[in-house]
Amino acid sequence: MSRRIIRLSKLSYRNNNVFIQKCVRFFSTGPYLTLGCNTGDVLLFDPAKEQIVTLHGKTIPKELKDEEMIGASHGWVFFSDRRDRTVRVSDIYNPFASKSNPTVIPLPCLTDLPCEQIEQVCNVAMSSSSPLEEDCLVAIKFSGDQLSLCRPGRDLEWINLLTPFHCCENSNLMYSKRDHRLYLPAPGGKHLFSYHLNSTADPAELHELVYRGPPELDQSEWEILSSCSRREYLVESSSSDERYLVKWYAHGFYSSVLKGIDYETKRFMVFSEEETTEGKIMCYTEDIGDMCIFIASNEAFCIPASSCPGLKPSTIYFMGRGFGSYDLTTGDTHHYKAPGGVITTPYWLPPFST
Repeated sequence: MSRRIIRLSKLSYRNNNVFIQKCVRFFSTGPYLTLGCNTGDVLLFDPAKEQIVTLHGKTIPKELKDEEMIGASHGWVFFSDRRDRTVRVSDIYNPFASKSNPTVIPLPCLTDLPCEQIEQVCNVAMSSSSPLEEDCLVAIKFSGDQLSLCRPGRDLEWINLLTPFHCCENSNLMYSKRDHRLYLPAPGGKHLFSYHLNSTADPAELHELVYRGPPELDQSEWEILSSCSRREYLVESSSSDERYLVKWYAHGFYSSVLKGIDYETKRFMVFSEEETTEGKIMCYTEDIGDMCIFIASNEAFCIPASSCPGLKPSTIYFMGRGFGSYDLTTGDTHHYKAPGGVITTPYWLPPFST
């Protein structure tokens, strides 16, 4: 694989072949962050233990060795070859998948629309927990206006769409199991664009978001946030009907180590979707109960903290503009030490079950 961990960390390693954390309720593992591969071992980061998890003896399929990771959804990881634009999806990061013969599913070669480029992927979303399920839809959002859709095993080519108004160039895609729709938050978080699963030929539908109860901050705090770069993420719980809009504020600065722009996370704001007599309202909250949210370059997701020992409730685990966890209740940020100082495959994977 072309994207892989550059150096090994001083963080501790698990010595057994596959570490399986027996959880109290639902899952056999916790959520992991992908770190890459190193001479046949698949490397993951466990945020609950702050340790590296090593899946020993994994056979890296030859078709993936020179390909780049471009996204992750439901624990499946997507790869692409820049030379011929082939796309493949694999369960190689699943601790319970075959070591000697991981599943690799080929998808059609990517094609670009006129005046669009598909070199940079924002994120990938999937309508089912597995691309092997019937009618599963895969969606890739590129940096720009192109959105590409495909049903694995059925479509011989991608359906390419243009997102509206040139305003979703860096928006993050989410599939709603509740609504059977793909959602794109518009910059600023004032609108959502959606595509219905069974009618992707129709124009995107516009949804205006109504907010209530903004946080009470000093003027100086608002001034700091106004100078920050901001990204919006829509997150939906798979175990309930809860839905959140997350605003991530990060301050950019020049890093001599990276020889470029780096970011420091300043604040997260979470708005919970509430049903009222006036319709759906996005209400600011600093308490999402037992839920915790995972945000990186993957399709964002949330799970109950109680389902995996060591996770903290009402917390956002993030990677991209910093690497750590943010306690919504206290506003405190806990920073993780990046293995080797650099992580080149930053995708959170939800917990796995046997």
